[in-house]
Amino acid sequence: MLEGIVRESITSKAAKALRKDGYLIANIYAKGVENVHAAFKVNDFIRTVKNKDGLKFEVSVAGKTYEVVVVEYQKHPVTSELRHVDLKVVLPDVESKYMVPVVPVGTPVGLKNKGIYLQSKRRLAVKCKGKDLPNKFEIDVSGLDVDDTVLVRDIAVPAGVRIIEAGRVAVAGVVKAK
Repeated sequence: MLEGIVRESITSKAAKALRKDGYLIANIYAKGVENVHAAFKVNDFIRTVKNKDGLKFEVSVAGKTYEVVVVEYQKHPVTSELRHVDLKVVLPDVESKYMVPVVPVGTPVGLKNKGIYLQSKRRLAVKCKGKDLPNKFEIDVSGLDVDDTVLVRDIAVPAGVRIIEAGRVAVAGVVKAK
């Protein structure tokens, strides 16, 4: 579990001092939960996010444990150093919006027919309760030939989960090489 500290001051001067000490500035929030201004050690946060087995992971701040997902992060424009992260608390019985990754499975047939595989959607917006949150959507692309696509409406959705994107939006496809 990732351990963090509560930020006493939320000024930019205090944030700069924390970053200098190797901390990552974070905001933890959810509907009906008081916002928590926190800071985590940068290397611990990166290690936790890379080694998590699902979309959700646990963090502990000031003795309280939260199950969270990463909503957004900001990097330094030159050094690509992680500077800020927004974490949303996953509440089991509250419906909320999440971004779920789309993972292709298989090798498209169209690649042998001089086609190029394109994945236009890496993540899909869904609305669901925290207990129904899927870790990922797997799409089988092995049957795709040149000019074939997988649309949002073709994706199998678990019970209690609703995809917000329009059904006609392409997720992945194979196009003819020029």
